[in-house]
Amino acid sequence: MTTSTSGVAAQDTRGPSQPLSAGGRFTLLAIACLTIMVGTVVAPGLLSIASALEVESHASWLITLPSLGAVLFAPIAGRMIDRVGAYRSLVGGLLLYGVLGAGGALLEGTVVVFADRILLGGVTAVVMAGGTTLISEWYHGHARLAMIAQQGMSIELGGVIFLFVSGVLAGIAWQWPFALYLIAWVLLAMLWMMVPKQSPEAPTEESGNAGGEALSSSLTSVYLAAAISLTLFFTAIVMLPMRLNLLGLDEAATGIFLAGISLVAVVAAMLMPKVSRALGEMPTLVLAFLLYAGSLFLFQQAENMTLMSVGAVLSGMGFGFSIPLLNHMTVERSHASVRGRNLSYLTMAIFLGQFLTSFLEFLPGDGSNVFGAAAVLGLIFAVLYLGVYLLKRDSRSA
Repeated sequence: MTTSTSGVAAQDTRGPSQPLSAGGRFTLLAIACLTIMVGTVVAPGLLSIASALEVESHASWLITLPSLGAVLFAPIAGRMIDRVGAYRSLVGGLLLYGVLGAGGALLEGTVVVFADRILLGGVTAVVMAGGTTLISEWYHGHARLAMIAQQGMSIELGGVIFLFVSGVLAGIAWQWPFALYLIAWVLLAMLWMMVPKQSPEAPTEESGNAGGEALSSSLTSVYLAAAISLTLFFTAIVMLPMRLNLLGLDEAATGIFLAGISLVAVVAAMLMPKVSRALGEMPTLVLAFLLYAGSLFLFQQAENMTLMSVGAVLSGMGFGFSIPLLNHMTVERSHASVRGRNLSYLTMAIFLGQFLTSFLEFLPGDGSNVFGAAAVLGLIFAVLYLGVYLLKRDSRSA
């Protein structure tokens, strides 16, 4: 069978010859949650944590600096995965994740605290790319697409869970949220026990192209789409609290609203494989950008919570239809010898999009102009990728 619209040759639709156990499958999905957890752990108790760590003048950077670290270290992480293997890289990444994450509670001062957050982001790049690489080795074809969609669901669901738990722990004492980073060590033990060190067979190349460098050039549009997708998504996340406050929502209600966006993203990621098979990969990506544009336009114009809620649904669908799909497209278009490297570049693009939204607070205005500009950006990329799709379709039919 073929997926017909990806522009690559026939795909192997079978699962692994020796299926991963349910525990191993759960472990790989749970590891994906660590990517969203890296910043959200400190978010609910941000002010008290920043004060205790003596970085209160730059509190928001505690959340965003791990994204910068992922951008800076992702290329190194990818080369390490390709050189020593995804399993060994993931073991080291999980070990350091716990050390740097939980150890942050013991530090004080801008330099050491921010250095720790940047290094933690670099380790997160190893964990994210290494986990996806392992999935690509154990699953193939439609089974792989379904697994990567579930990975996207896990990331968003983890965000909801960890935001809630971290808020409860922050209410006890400012240090307690940092203990959540030690979950990485629990997952490390689960990895050792439930995921074999060697996948059942060397991954076959669905793309049929043995040249990793030739394939990597085709991923430029994928990386760009990932960066823009996260920029549009986090523009809403960063700017909505101020917008919702103008509509009369308090902090608790705002948190519930933002968690709702993540829950919609979970459902959308679950539906993405069916949508992708029905429409094709590129049309699904175009749809995601249109959904983002629609959500941002509603966030700009809405004067009541009914329309704001519609915008939340559209935003969550935009994420669920884009990021898991882009993960899958990167795997499918990558030769095994450079798959870890290419996934690390995707990680870099994803975190770059997230990090760029850190500067939105410096823009003038009440946020309305930002929503409008972001909506236009979403429309531009929807048209751009639709044009690319139509050109490739016409060239194939000529």
